[in-house]
Amino acid sequence: MDKNQEKSKNNINWYPGHMAKTRRQIVEDLKLVDIVIELLDARIPISSRNPDIAQITKNKKKIIVLNKCDLADEKENQKWISYFNFQEIPAVMTDSNSGYGIDNLIKKVEELMKNEKEQMIIKGRTGKKIRAMILGIPNVGKSSLINRISKKSTANVGNRPGITKQKQWIRINEKIELLDTPGVLWPKFENEEVAMHLAFTGTIKEDILNKLEIAYHLTKFMIENYQQNLCDRYRLPSEFIKQKLEQKDQPENQNIYEIMLEIGKKRGCIISGGSIDEEKTARLILDEFKNGMLGKITIEKR
Repeated sequence: MDKNQEKSKNNINWYPGHMAKTRRQIVEDLKLVDIVIELLDARIPISSRNPDIAQITKNKKKIIVLNKCDLADEKENQKWISYFNFQEIPAVMTDSNSGYGIDNLIKKVEELMKNEKEQMIIKGRTGKKIRAMILGIPNVGKSSLINRISKKSTANVGNRPGITKQKQWIRINEKIELLDTPGVLWPKFENEEVAMHLAFTGTIKEDILNKLEIAYHLTKFMIENYQQNLCDRYRLPSEFIKQKLEQKDQPENQNIYEIMLEIGKKRGCIISGGSIDEEKTARLILDEFKNGMLGKITIEKR
């Protein structure tokens, strides 16, 4: 791999026109809700937190939801819960696919709104429901979570970022209504690391960053933090990785690139002539990370 590829272009732009419109709509709709549910990816809690959304919702009651917790390192999940609690933001873990944590989330919403609900009753507004807004970046599992929480297929679900398009109110129970909104990113990724983390999890489109480069950085992270997972999944001897990393007659990025090629060789990513298909190898590594086949991994640690 060329050394120049080791760094991504700065100030990466990815802001489809509908996202600017969505942001304006969110600002307006905040007037209609009592509480905000902010959905994050448990593997990248900082990178998956839209700073625009954090700013415009700062005066609302809020719950942080660490979704996809089943794909993240369990010890790190607990550290992140403690981190947000320390900031006086209640946080819960969920897995929208299995439904884990959904009941706890509903309970937490009712707890936070208990005083307001009592005031409503005192004023005779017994029929007024708690109105919540759920926010999150594309591909964080928002639609799947809504379908779990409402126990029906209300929200559109897809594997393409930003499939939710229109605002919709969803009845959760006799006490809570939920306002769904399209996923929205922020206009510019000035932090290269944030962009890379979002690319790992499939939040930004693969044509924004080079797929081979994304897989390279993920492989490098795995070697440094979850090397045994990599060895187990791809049957790589740990001694092989050690020897490659200690090879001083070529740059580190070339050593890691050759480890990637070995993964491709092990998994049959071969093209005519016996060469390794690096694009197929990159896709394999990224897909298996996204699907949890490399184990429970947290990219951003406390």
